[in-house]
Amino acid sequence: MLRRTLDLLAPALAEPGATVLDCTLGLGGHSQALLSTFPAARLIGLDRDTAALELAGERLAPYADRATLVHAVYDELPEVLERLGVPRIQGVLFDLGVSSLQLDEAERGFAYAQDAPLDMRMDQTTGPGAAEVLNTYAPGDLVRILRTYGEEKQARRIVEAIVREREKEPFTRSARLVELIRDALPQAAKRTGGNPAKRTFQALRIEVNGELAVLERALPAALEALAVGGRMVVMSYHSLEDRLVKRLFAAGAANTAPPGLPVVPEQYQPRLRLLTRGAEQATDEEIAENRRAAPARLRAVQRIREAT
Repeated sequence: MLRRTLDLLAPALAEPGATVLDCTLGLGGHSQALLSTFPAARLIGLDRDTAALELAGERLAPYADRATLVHAVYDELPEVLERLGVPRIQGVLFDLGVSSLQLDEAERGFAYAQDAPLDMRMDQTTGPGAAEVLNTYAPGDLVRILRTYGEEKQARRIVEAIVREREKEPFTRSARLVELIRDALPQAAKRTGGNPAKRTFQALRIEVNGELAVLERALPAALEALAVGGRMVVMSYHSLEDRLVKRLFAAGAANTAPPGLPVVPEQYQPRLRLLTRGAEQATDEEIAENRRAAPARLRAVQRIREAT
């Protein structure tokens, strides 16, 4: 969906002096494409993962005079922009979820298909990992996490098994958790939806990194920083993220006038214009080339007026 992202952001980034904020730098693939496609634009790239920042820095070295890379979680973007003296930006990109670096590096513990330490921290310099969540959270909290963040219908059954097993020996590695989940689920639940551990792993990852809470703060902050005429693209990879994005964009694109007014005053007019009809998905060709694109949902908006 890279080409579509570039096309959506193009009208806002063509002018000299335009600044684009890549809130999820990762390995720098999107940022490299933005810098090469828009030679007059400046880029600010954020990532909480120090390993990703280092690798992205090497990749973007040819553009070092136009790229500023910052170790930060994306809900810290207001502080980052203030520190850099950037009051308004013309483009914003969020590519949510787990980066290829995190998935492909087994020792990070994100991938349920490989045995690894139960870590799952995007920023390995801070905070508790997934093992600590599994070994210390109250059963009720674990059930809530699996149901809310993993949409796991068998949450209670899985958590009962986790609690029994952690009393014998604390969890440290992913293979033991995957095996436990397989054993805990009824046969019917194992026949649908791919790997039966994926929902639990998603839930733990979101909890460990506070992903939804961070996103709830970051999306409005990014829209607030967007200049009039500026554009924002968000790619989500599961329904929880996409619902947050959809709700925020829809609210900004609606007028807030009391019903019955013959003319809608300026302060009630929409602040955003939707650039996509619903959520766009990857083409079959893209999915064939990169299967990780299959669940992606892309939405985009343009800011059309200042808040009043």
